[in-house]
Amino acid sequence: MSPAHAQLAEVGRLLDAGAVRVVIDSRFPLADARAAHERAARGHIQGEIVLTVA
Repeated sequence: MSPAHAQLAEVGRLLDAGAVRVVIDSRFPLADARAAHERAARGHIQGEIVLTVA
């Protein structure tokens, strides 16, 4: 998907409406980005890996 404004707005609308559900496998603080990368490299991920910024 290209980052066109109309497409991003539609994705936002679908998320707000609950039509799309994002599955999160794990969350890591940005300082632990290396651990997040290692988690991704191990495979068998059940969703997205999220880096959080304080």
